[in-house]
Amino acid sequence: MKSRKDFPEGMEPLGKEKFHFHCHSGVDCYMVCCRNVDMFLYPYDILRLKNGMKISSQEFMEQYSRVLQGVSHPYFPSVMLRLTEDERKACPFLGDEGCAIYMDRPSACRTYPLERGVDRTPQKDMASEFYFMTDHPYCHGHLEEKSFTVRKWVRDQRLDKYNLMNDLWAEVDTVFSENPWAGEGSGGPKQQMAFTACYDIDNFRLMVAKHSLLDRFTLSRDQKRRINESDTELLKFAFEWLKHFLGAPSSLLVR
Repeated sequence: MKSRKDFPEGMEPLGKEKFHFHCHSGVDCYMVCCRNVDMFLYPYDILRLKNGMKISSQEFMEQYSRVLQGVSHPYFPSVMLRLTEDERKACPFLGDEGCAIYMDRPSACRTYPLERGVDRTPQKDMASEFYFMTDHPYCHGHLEEKSFTVRKWVRDQRLDKYNLMNDLWAEVDTVFSENPWAGEGSGGPKQQMAFTACYDIDNFRLMVAKHSLLDRFTLSRDQKRRINESDTELLKFAFEWLKHFLGAPSSLLVR
C-alpha cells in the first residue's frame, strides 16, 4: 500500500482524528467478542501467554492452540486459538467477570477495535503503518463517550512491543511464503525446526544450548546474556537464525 487509492474499498485509514470506544462490564455487549471468534496467534502472543500462565510453550500449544495448514499461505502452518467445545465456543481464558489473562492478552485483542496494516515498501514521507476502524454491529463500545487517537490507543493498550515483534515475525513469514523447503513436503525436517523456533521457544532454547548456536555467530557478551535471560530476545535471535538457516538475508554474522 503506497497511497490512499491502494486501500481496500470501504476502508479508510485513521489519521490523527479521535475515535470513540470503551469496553467495560457496563456495556450490554460485554464479552460477546470473546466468543465464536477466529483468532490467529503469533509467536510473541504465545510467548507472553505461556510465560504469564507459567507453563511451557509445548503445554500451551497442546492445550490452547489449533495448527492449520494453508490458512495464511500454503507453505507454513498457522496457529489459531482453540475455543471451548461447548455451545458458547468461547475463548478458553474467558471467565465470569472477563479476561483471565488480560495483562498478557494477544495482540489481536489489544488492537481491537482497530486493525493494523503495514506497508513493507513505504514511500518517503509516508506512514509505514495504518490503522483502520472495525465495524462489528454487535459491538456497542463504539457508542461510548470515551475517545482516543490511534497513538493514545497504542500506548494505552501497550501495543508497541507486540507490533515490533509481529513485524519481525512477518519478515520471517514472508520467507516461508516463498517455499524455502521445496522438495521436503509439508512437515519436513526444516519446516519442523522452523515451527519449533517460532512457536516452541522453550524447546528452541534447549536446541540452542545443545548445538551451541550462539557461539556460531558474532555476538557480544551482552547479546548472549540477554538471549540467555530473556525469551523475547531469544525469539528475536530465532527469527534471524531462521532467515540465515533458510538462505535469506539476516543480520547474523557467522564467526
